Amino acid sequence: MDTETDDTVSRIAAAIGEPARARILYCLMDHHARTSTELAVVADVSPSTASAHLNRLRSERLVRMQVQGKHRYYTLGGPDVASVLEGLSVLAGSTRPRFVPNTPNRLRAARTCYDHIAGTLGVALHDRFTALGWLSAEEPSYDLTAKGTKALQALGIDSAATRALRRRFAFGCLDWSERRSHIGGALGAALLG
Repeated sequence: MDTETDDTVSRIAAAIGEPARARILYCLMDHHARTSTELAVVADVSPSTASAHLNRLRSERLVRMQVQGKHRYYTLGGPDVASVLEGLSVLAGSTRPRFVPNTPNRLRAARTCYDHIAGTLGVALHDRFTALGWLSAEEPSYDLTAKGTKALQALGIDSAATRALRRRFAFGCLDWSERRSHIGGALGAALLG
């Protein structure tokens, strides 16, 4: 290894090595986005200290920030970060408790977000469309694949007419209860309609 690589590895290890930052990172392992306030509670630090920790984690590309309305949500930096954290958990010989949201189930199951499907159902649709190869998921904008266009046509959704509307065609809209994306934009509205 060269000196630059050694320095980078040391910085990343030091960023993970602080207990409050480690708690933040492990909380984000469940693929759900969290606000800095929620992460402050998880890390057992003040909100201002959590912000400082999140800035450090962002500078090392261990977390990402996404702005949705007036909120800033944080997610894990990617699958490589998750792999490192999983490896450290194996070395530590322990498991982490799961984060349990306090949103009532009746609000989490299914609801609308403006004019598109949200909640557990909306996130499940997003994930299923992606798994079936119907969406090309290039955050923040999505597009339909040829397979997706054909499948939605069979469901009675005219993707050409939906695309012609004067709004964004499709994007990942971060769900406030699930903290994962559902389908927003004209396509999301067409699915609800």
